[in-house]
Amino acid sequence: MDKIKVVIDNKQKAVKIPTGVRLLIRRCCHAVLEMEGFEGSAEVDVSFVDNAQIQEINREHRNIDLPTDVLSFPLSEDGEYDANPATGAYMLGDIVISLERAAAQAEEYGHSFRREVGYLTVHSMLHLLGYDHVKGGLEAVRMREKEEAVMLSVGLPRGGSYVLDEQ
Repeated sequence: MDKIKVVIDNKQKAVKIPTGVRLLIRRCCHAVLEMEGFEGSAEVDVSFVDNAQIQEINREHRNIDLPTDVLSFPLSEDGEYDANPATGAYMLGDIVISLERAAAQAEEYGHSFRREVGYLTVHSMLHLLGYDHVKGGLEAVRMREKEEAVMLSVGLPRGGSYVLDEQ
């Protein structure tokens, strides 16, 4: 991998962005591409939104009238990416993160906001590279293993379960 350009756009005011989160996102994007052996330069756009904004995007693009934590919009067709004519970098796609949902999930799962945002970034980067977990099975297991390997490489290992105890 040559270089990665990560453009981050904060479109929300619900959650104050802690120092270092933008750098963490860039590190996560880089770590995914490095782990996957991505060849060439790449560009990724990341937007921070609130729950109302991500719900609107979900409704518009997926016909789902609910807020989610993250959305990925890959720009590849069959694993082929267009190159930016000005830079020659491959345009991987867009990541949209609801910082409101990320904050709530960090609290719910008992880990840091930084870990949650990092995880959502890694998860979305894998989607941009063609991974999917929707059908479950082996593909979902492989994706989860890759997510955790990258999180470990950036110093944010999982400290507990993603499954809440039922009482």
